Amino acid sequence: MKLTVPFLCLLLCVPFASAYDRITGQPFATRSEVLASNAMAATSQPLATQVALDVMKRGGNAVDAAIAANAMLGLVEPTGCGIGGDLFAIVWDAQTKQLYGLNASGRSPQSLTLDYFKQQDMTKIPSFGALPVSVPGAVDGWFMLHERFGSIPMTAILAPAITYAREGFPVSEVIAYYFQLNKKRIGEYPNFADVFMPTGDVPKKGEIFANPHLAATYEKIATGGRDAFYKGDIARAIAAHVEAQGGFLSYDDLAAHQSNWVEPVSTNYRGYDVWELPPNGQGIAALQILNVLEQYDIESMGLNSAEYVHTFVEAKKLAFEDRAKYYADPEFSATPVDFLLSKDYAKQRRALIDPNKAAARYEAGAYEGDTIYLTVADQQGNMVSLIQSNYRGMGSGMIPPDLGFVLQNRGESFSLEAGHANVFAPNKRPFHTIIPAFITRNGKPFMSFGVMGGGTQPQMHAQIVVNMIDFGMNLQEAGDAPRILHSGSSEPTGHKMKDGGYVSLESGFSSLVRRGLTDRAHVLRDAPGAFGGYQAIMRDLKTGVYYGASESRKDGHAAGF
Repeated sequence: MKLTVPFLCLLLCVPFASAYDRITGQPFATRSEVLASNAMAATSQPLATQVALDVMKRGGNAVDAAIAANAMLGLVEPTGCGIGGDLFAIVWDAQTKQLYGLNASGRSPQSLTLDYFKQQDMTKIPSFGALPVSVPGAVDGWFMLHERFGSIPMTAILAPAITYAREGFPVSEVIAYYFQLNKKRIGEYPNFADVFMPTGDVPKKGEIFANPHLAATYEKIATGGRDAFYKGDIARAIAAHVEAQGGFLSYDDLAAHQSNWVEPVSTNYRGYDVWELPPNGQGIAALQILNVLEQYDIESMGLNSAEYVHTFVEAKKLAFEDRAKYYADPEFSATPVDFLLSKDYAKQRRALIDPNKAAARYEAGAYEGDTIYLTVADQQGNMVSLIQSNYRGMGSGMIPPDLGFVLQNRGESFSLEAGHANVFAPNKRPFHTIIPAFITRNGKPFMSFGVMGGGTQPQMHAQIVVNMIDFGMNLQEAGDAPRILHSGSSEPTGHKMKDGGYVSLESGFSSLVRRGLTDRAHVLRDAPGAFGGYQAIMRDLKTGVYYGASESRKDGHAAGF
């Protein structure tokens, strides 16, 4: 074949990192959305997406498929989730035509007190080991969802993950990378090698990995229900192992656990109702950011302009100061959600932003008075937004023998500062970073989405909304667009922001924009790999067609039928 000059120019003149040669779309690396008429699933690992679709093809609904995908992710992506962790979900129920929120996060040990940490001269709860372990809420969350919305037996829902756990699966690239990272963090703890290093090392990309211990645990849960996990041999094994490692989580803590149905909360952004769950999670921070940004003509600023980045970062700082002060378990501290989400309060906060200079820090407003995300939609119109995590990658490092999973370290997120809303107390839920999101328009389901990644999440939720509504991107482009990350905020653990923190920009922002930010006194710092992981499903309100999008920064996959 003879190459013409124009064809050679296409090969040689266009940077391969860009998407300039796309027929449609934005001038950054992206790909087409996935479209399907009947059902859609988007998860952070292709095998989990296929499991969700298989469950729906066999008669299950979106909730059944979401549970199946989550169980599968606990096997194929234990570097980000598992039944040793917590779960949050927002469900659009097509029958009642409304949203339901589930908080399936666990509480701290009843026998552990703030005085213990003081006696140990601790100013912060450690990241790893037995002390940060709280009750894992995910399994109870599965059964709460299933009892209310499920349509097929739990044995059928967990069967695919059990089969893969026994027979093995090829490990994908990003997950293989995080296996190596977690080996350095927690590889020396008991039972890690037994579960995750059967060949002498953690699995590499393309290697077949099986987890027979997890298969057996899933079988017990499938046949014995949630009590098999919280009141049976599994609970006794968890409690015994934590106690042996110097921790406090007990059988009674597990047996007493109960998830809660909660009312999602929202703000209207330019005609779209954006929904999050209330604290102890951080979802309302995304809504606070959007309330401030709504007061600006974002579209006229231009995508990725220094003016827009500056405005976004300052809005984020304002929201995160409130996050640090107010967000906590509502059973212990009444977070003023209505006040924080009011448009009047947003106007007061917006007035603090200097358009030409970054603030060193803001005070919180005065009030008186590593993770997986998945989303599934089915033929009936049900949609599920679900997020689940062990917290720092694989969690605490506490791996009860013969169970095949790691316990979370969510207790690390408590403050040890007396009087703080999020201060440690027995039987209390810690501040949580994982947040599912949903958008409705005119009372109808429009979009189910989420972004993985700690304090990254509210920032990226807001950016996804802005990318679609202000900058006119499609579902996939909104997730692939270069992202803005501000770090170093005050934290709910009691640690204060110093000197304004720093801003990290993904590749795709020009040197001119970076210079414009430093001229406004922002400190720039690279943060490779810290920009989160996105999945989303959108429904065309006229045709009923589902649009799916998946994170290009992860091993994610969206598919439908």
